[in-house]
Amino acid sequence: MADKGSGGSRLPLALPPASQGCSSGGSGSSAGGSGNPRPPRNLQGLLQMAITAGSEEPDPPPEPMSEERRQWLQEAMSAAFRGQREEVEQMKSCLRVLSQPTPPTTGEAELANDQQEREGALELLADLCENMDNAADFCQLSGMHLLVGRYLEAAAAGLRWRAAQLIGTCSQNVAAIQEQVLGLGALRKLLRLLDRDACDTVRVKALFAISCLVREQEAGLLQFLRLDGFSVLMRAMQQQVQKLKVKSAFLLQNLLVGHPEHKGTLCSMGMVQQLVALVRTEHSPFHEHVLGALCSLVTDFPQGVRECREPELGLEELLRHRCQLLQQREEFQEELEFCEKLLQTCFSSPTDDSMDR
Repeated sequence: MADKGSGGSRLPLALPPASQGCSSGGSGSSAGGSGNPRPPRNLQGLLQMAITAGSEEPDPPPEPMSEERRQWLQEAMSAAFRGQREEVEQMKSCLRVLSQPTPPTTGEAELANDQQEREGALELLADLCENMDNAADFCQLSGMHLLVGRYLEAAAAGLRWRAAQLIGTCSQNVAAIQEQVLGLGALRKLLRLLDRDACDTVRVKALFAISCLVREQEAGLLQFLRLDGFSVLMRAMQQQVQKLKVKSAFLLQNLLVGHPEHKGTLCSMGMVQQLVALVRTEHSPFHEHVLGALCSLVTDFPQGVRECREPELGLEELLRHRCQLLQQREEFQEELEFCEKLLQTCFSSPTDDSMDR
């Protein structure tokens, strides 16, 4: 976590290539060769680290840096740290805008201007928080509390979807932020938005945030299960919004591959039958992801195979017809491969008894 009061705590983060260079060289180029060097505590120390780590050949020692070059590097690093501090100030300004109480009922023009200002603040924060250090600072400034507690349930759809997008941007691949967001109860609100919001953009952005909270995040997935997230995901796949259908099916496929222990739960929910019903709808690129999820559900899972073999599903005939439809169509080759894999897995075994062993 970065300290707002001092750029010093950020210094080791500012030079990842130099640190990697030290470790890959194996020579421990710090004083005396005694293990890893201590992190620099000021800009001068950072300058020395950069000079030392930048030498790929420890022998002979590098030539002394010219005064002009040294001054240029110092100015460049100072500008970098100054830029980071300026970004923190920008985030603080955005949060001041977002923290303002909703204005009392006034004219439509005033309300529109207020909403536009808040939307602009959320968009700027989303850009800044693409940087993980900024995302961590945003959370330390209590920004996440504001998003979850107020903006996910804002009256304006433009505020709701931008809040969901910002939550996803901050959370992706950062365990500490994911844990904070989950602790604030965001997942329940995001699932509600995905399931019930009248605005398609809100639903798509809510799904993005959900994905960032449950993929590769065990605590998030457990919450997702407790909140019946798979049912919400299935309902999202049954909507008419193509982008929502594709992303929902892709997330389902990803969760099945990463967490095969939940296949039994999904089968008990009737997931096989619902996925097959989706494949029977008018053909679209979305089917590739549905068939991919179905493949994941039956791979190394006999119960899933048995359910696919149920005569009333008519899956074998459906798959063979789909294979004929997709032959010689390069844009659907992955879907064709999923069909062929399902045929091989579910309908090529000599007896059903072999699946029980």
